[in-house]
Amino acid sequence: MKRINDAGLELIKKWEGWRPSTYKCSAGRWTIGYGSTWTSSGARVTETHPDITKEQGELLLRREVKHVEQSLDKLFPKELPDNMHGALGSFAYNLGTGALQRSTLRSMILRGAYEDAADQFERWCRAGGRKLRGLLLRRYEERDLYLTDLSK
Repeated sequence: MKRINDAGLELIKKWEGWRPSTYKCSAGRWTIGYGSTWTSSGARVTETHPDITKEQGELLLRREVKHVEQSLDKLFPKELPDNMHGALGSFAYNLGTGALQRSTLRSMILRGAYEDAADQFERWCRAGGRKLRGLLLRRYEERDLYLTDLSK
């Protein structure tokens, strides 16, 4: 299984932010830590979930990232360069692997249209039906990371 690189993990941490207490994300889901929506036991995070430490947050992050990594392996049978993989990992962590599976972004990558696929990132900047500036900025950073492998 290919792992999300440090640059991809840093994007996740930066844009998800850290919160030791539960909160509702912009899509209306209960979340904790670095954007984790699942507990260590595999249940959904609820409003009543107790506060967590940074160490517990890192464990939850790793657990959810592992799921994303497994999904990326299935969604992209051909191994992608590290930064492309990291950018797609951040994208999928935020939106879910189902959204990536159904996306034009994925189908373009599978066809080898890597540069054109980069333009698809910014289409995914809505949550709860609203266009969010923070999501658009995140997509720009994911796009930039994705493109670094193409410019070499």
